[in-house]
Amino acid sequence: MHYAHSTENEDKSDWQTLVAHLREVAALAMQFGDAFGAGRAAALAGWLHDLGKYAEKFKLYIEGKGENCDHSTAGAKAVLELVRSDSDDTIMAELVAYAIAGHHAGLPDRIGGSGGSLNDRLKKKIPILDAAWKTEVEAETDNLVPRNFSLRQGDDQSFFQIAFLGRMIFSCLVDADRLNTEAHHAHVTGIEVDRTWPELPNEVAGLVAGFDAHLDDKLAKLTPAERAAPLNVLRRDVLAHVRGQTAMPKGVFTLDVPTGGGKTLASLAFALEHARAWSMRRIVYAAPFTSIIDQTAQIFRDILGDDAVLEHHAQVDTEKDLPEETGDRNAQSRERKLRRAMENWAAPVVVTTNVQLFESLFSHRPSRCRKLHNLANAVIVLDEAQTIPLPVLRPCVVALDELAHNYGCTIVLCTATQPALKAPDFRFGFETSHELALEPAKLHTAFERVTFEMAGVLSDNSLIEQLRQVPQGLVIVNSRKHARDLFLAAKDARIEGLIHLTTRQIANDRAEILTEIREELKHKKPCIVIATSLIEAGVDVSFPRVWRAEAGLDQIIQAAGRCNREWEQPKEHALVVVFQPSEAKPPPEIAGFADAMARVARTFPDPLVKPGIELYFREVYWQRGDNRHRDGLDDVPMPNLDGRKAPAKVLDQFAGNDGSTDFSYRKVGENFRLIRDGMAPIIIATDDQSKTILRRLRDGTITAGRAARELQRYLVQVPPRHRQRFVDNGHAEYVPGFETQFVVLKESLINTMSGFYSREQGLLWEKGDELGIEGNMI
Repeated sequence: MHYAHSTENEDKSDWQTLVAHLREVAALAMQFGDAFGAGRAAALAGWLHDLGKYAEKFKLYIEGKGENCDHSTAGAKAVLELVRSDSDDTIMAELVAYAIAGHHAGLPDRIGGSGGSLNDRLKKKIPILDAAWKTEVEAETDNLVPRNFSLRQGDDQSFFQIAFLGRMIFSCLVDADRLNTEAHHAHVTGIEVDRTWPELPNEVAGLVAGFDAHLDDKLAKLTPAERAAPLNVLRRDVLAHVRGQTAMPKGVFTLDVPTGGGKTLASLAFALEHARAWSMRRIVYAAPFTSIIDQTAQIFRDILGDDAVLEHHAQVDTEKDLPEETGDRNAQSRERKLRRAMENWAAPVVVTTNVQLFESLFSHRPSRCRKLHNLANAVIVLDEAQTIPLPVLRPCVVALDELAHNYGCTIVLCTATQPALKAPDFRFGFETSHELALEPAKLHTAFERVTFEMAGVLSDNSLIEQLRQVPQGLVIVNSRKHARDLFLAAKDARIEGLIHLTTRQIANDRAEILTEIREELKHKKPCIVIATSLIEAGVDVSFPRVWRAEAGLDQIIQAAGRCNREWEQPKEHALVVVFQPSEAKPPPEIAGFADAMARVARTFPDPLVKPGIELYFREVYWQRGDNRHRDGLDDVPMPNLDGRKAPAKVLDQFAGNDGSTDFSYRKVGENFRLIRDGMAPIIIATDDQSKTILRRLRDGTITAGRAARELQRYLVQVPPRHRQRFVDNGHAEYVPGFETQFVVLKESLINTMSGFYSREQGLLWEKGDELGIEGNMI
């Protein structure tokens, strides 16, 4: 008898037999793979993934009589031997081999010098297997190509599509393997594991009814005058038109609605009713910033209920060893259920970040890929789609289009500045797309609520004099340094109601400051805010006048969305002033976008109009994507042959010929990042909650993962060299036992006259650097 998993019972009565594990994993993997036609390939991976456990060496190990051995390579080798080399399933067999070889350590590259490539694994000498596997394993090795799977016509990305299929099969295997192992452990220990979530097709009618009830409740709370207000009428018209198209066939859609036009509710309504029309399995809503995610998840929970919505981003990431604590046991049980759902996105509605979605789509890691099979037959809504970073835009678009092309997904690109991503104008772009908004150009005109002004060069002193003339206003600049310099100058000038908002401040303080800003605006009190672009990230505030330092048009439009948001005044009085700061040049990552914006402004005096937006994105994409050898829209640093990182195209890492593949899953997975800011966090413990987390981290009563998550609201990101200066000069210290993971600013330097952090200015990280140079003096 061969076993897959053991316990401490020597009689083996509760050990899981190997054949049972293989059979159950294969059945579950087939169920997952059937969602996109790859059930037979996924089942084959399930049958063979632990084939090496038939070796005598593994049998001795599981009985406690020897060392562990590689038990996945055997299955990878076997599948290539079992599938006929002259059949149509040859490449499918290779995909299954990748999946089996990587189901513990991650998808390998086909070739490589580290010894962990698939080719190296296939050359390994493995222990002899008991012949029993040939009678116990029910592997079916024909008809592996998914039904209805097709390659795109007219481009050279077919091997990317095939590699994507391999990652999806890998997802089925990993999730099935983990779930079966977990279920066996739960059975043995008697510990209940709650993974029950409602199925969206069974619940969607009730969710739509809940949505309608929410709208009725909102409408009932409005006065007759408020209901008849032009802005509210426009929002209802947008919603009604979008809902009228939910029966359209699955595919790629755009929702081109100006800021303040009700995109969030309209996209949710479309997703719900489209899912009902086509029996779709789940809704995934992704946005670029956690600030948007937090508020959107709460809106969705208010409308749909807690039992339908899973919120998943870095601040609520999973961890294996959640400790038992005193308190509400039901709350603890729910928290565990939510964290389990983060592993595979089994909930009917998932609210997540672009980072979580796209880095998973290009990952090689089992933990990241595990959820991917649950994207099949899903509605995927991308809020602020224009914010996908340009160096990864092309592979992200190709991946989304592949989900629509072969996996039954509907993609909704939801933004006020719709980028032109359709082929052939955008190389490897979406095959087709349909606009959900009625006549977007007219809609943008109807929603115009600001007057746009190009002010040219403006000094800080001139800007401050303009601020002196208004009771309320918002200034947005491109760097933390300029924001602080301008704030201090305005403070010296005794500008009334002055507030500084920046990522120098911890999120906990920023949330309090934003609450204060909203109160000041609501009660018409003096309020002049000087901020970085963080306030453009879906922050619901409305100023009568906004100044924006030159930047890309999409950022200008986001800034305009913070002006006259609810049409509190006539358009002519609501100014959005774009200026070129004389004291601060735009950072390099913004300068190119600002130049494109300036060129558009020469053609369109009001570039916020629809034709101006279209011209802007053509300018940006042409600049970045016109060179086939150095594609700025697919430009990720990766190690070359000598180990040094150099720009490389993600799409080129998945190649091959008619008979074989050459995929670099691991290379891409280790280097594909949406955000490459090179910053490092310093923890600023400003209150009792943060100090308690640190105390528990030091005494070992909280895990590092949970501490990192709960401390997210107390971090400031700084250049790594400045953080090291803080440590070297004794201004900050590492938490012992965690290497360099946790760096904490000393309490004596917080909110004191000689301190480095204050709620007003945030962290003065330059001081640590300067003091290090001048002589280690505080």
